Formats: sequence, C-alpha cells, structure tokens
Amino acid sequence: MALFLNEREVNDLLPMTECVDVLEDAFSNAGKGLGDNKPRSRIRMPNGFLHFMAGAVLAPGRSAFGYKAYATFPGGPTRFLVNLYDGESGLLLAVMEASALGQIRTGAASGLATRHMARSNASTVGVIGTGYQAQTQLEAVAAVRQVKAVRAFSRAPEKRESFAAHMSERLNVEVAPVDSAEECVRDADVAITITSSREPVLKGEWLKDGAHVNAAGGNHWMRREIDPAAVARCDLIVVDDLEQARIECGDLIWAAERAAFRWAMAHELKDVVSGRMSGRPDDGSVTLFESQGVGLEDVAAALHVYGKARERGIGQELPF
Repeated sequence: MALFLNEREVNDLLPMTECVDVLEDAFSNAGKGLGDNKPRSRIRMPNGFLHFMAGAVLAPGRSAFGYKAYATFPGGPTRFLVNLYDGESGLLLAVMEASALGQIRTGAASGLATRHMARSNASTVGVIGTGYQAQTQLEAVAAVRQVKAVRAFSRAPEKRESFAAHMSERLNVEVAPVDSAEECVRDADVAITITSSREPVLKGEWLKDGAHVNAAGGNHWMRREIDPAAVARCDLIVVDDLEQARIECGDLIWAAERAAFRWAMAHELKDVVSGRMSGRPDDGSVTLFESQGVGLEDVAAALHVYGKARERGIGQELPF
C-alpha cells in the first residue's frame, strides 16, 4: 500500500546535508542519461493557477518517477503534494506534503551548484532576500563551504534583522544585516538572490572576480533578480534544466533579448555534476547558477524520504 507523509515527517527525514548528496546522485545520473525532467506547466484558472512539474530518476535498482502539483490563488493557502511511483512496476509508492521538501531541495540545488562552481576557499556570503526560502539557501551553502561571514539584505529592516539573528544561531556563523544590496554582495565569494522581484536586485558591477552567484528566486519570465551586466560578467552560466530555463528564467530571457547573452552559452547542472565539464574555468572566473526548481529534484528528494520512512516505520498507510 502507498504511504502518506505529512510536512513534519518529510522535514524530519530530509536534512540539508543529505539532500545535497541526493541531488548530487540524481544530477550525476541524469548526466549519464539516467534521469528525466519535464518543465513546469501552468494551467490558468479564472482566479488562480495550477502548477505541475514531473521527473524521473532511473538509477539501476532504484528508479522512480512522479510529479509535484500545487495551486496558487490570491488569499488562499498553497498546498504542495508529491505523488511518487515505483519505476519498475508503476505502483504508487507515496503521497507526501511537499512545502518543506520544496524549500529544502531548492536550497540543496544551490548548495550542489556551489559545491561544483564556487572557489574551494569561498568563505563570505551575501544573501539578498530574507524570506523562508533564504534560510535553506544559506544553510545549503554553509553545508558545502566553510562559511565565516554572511551579510543579509532585504528592504524591510526588521525582516533582515530577524533573519540575521535566527540564522546566526542556526548556523553558528555571524550573519550581519546590512542597509543595501550593494553592501550585501560586494566582495562576497558567494552571492545569493532569493526574491520575487520583477526588477534586478543585483548589479554586475558589484561582483568581484572569482565570485559565484546563485540566482534562485525567479521562476517566471516576468521576474528578474540580476541585471544584464551581471549575466555578461559571467564566464560560466549553468541552469538546472535548459528547456525549463528558456520558458521561465527571466534573467536570461531578458539578457538574450538584449544580446547580452545567447542560449548556446548556458550549460546544464547535470553536465557539471557528472563531470562532463568543469564548474569553474579558473580561480578568477565569475560563475552563475540559475535555479528554476525542477521535477527531477522533487522526485529524487521524495524517493529518499520514502526510503527512510519505510526503514523507520514512519507515515500512514493509505487504503490503496
């Protein structure tokens, strides 16, 4: 019978360090043809949207496929659900609430990109945006690099101060709230943008040589977090899925329309993680990871959670 897992159970079963490694395996296998991803699709309703994203992990002896679906309506709660299926039999394995799963795997994807693309001695981080997604972005970077100092910025002083206090305690690293986006990322080894902004919050002139950027907030063509100059500064641009990026990566769509970028310049994370190409051309290169969030990540994370839940006897059996 299939298993149902609630938000608390999923959160407890998916530590960030494990999730980064899970995605490492998933993207490495995908780079060898052992994985698949279908770009997010959206159905417009009179008052909102249904969002749907699917993927498959095809590792020998451990294959699964599935999808995540969620609806967004003004003023209503957003419920994320993942349906996970066995890759050999097609049987439904689990249904799980996936708000925490999405938050953790989004951070883990940036952590994975940082592992392969940031300088090995990267130790200072600037994060623009201090919402709930920013927490796992910073946690993931700290999981793969020896972070010594963090600067955080949002337009609301009380939010950046609260975020800094919380994350300082959570990571045992000094997180300092700052008064501007420029102060936040200038001279940072790793710059993170995790906002829903429609106008750039990070300018290319602020980036130092050797910096790595995780642009993780924009997953709609109308959203932009970094300006065309920042795109032009980058010696290597990596996306989690090229087909999906062409549809919803506002940063690159905007830059391409203004001849600051060509899609042939973008590479996929699976090629970097599988070793088909280097994630860092040289020590002084500026690198960029554009994260849209993909179904492959959801399925890989869900399969890991499901395996642990079965081992530990966690979850509720469904009557089918």
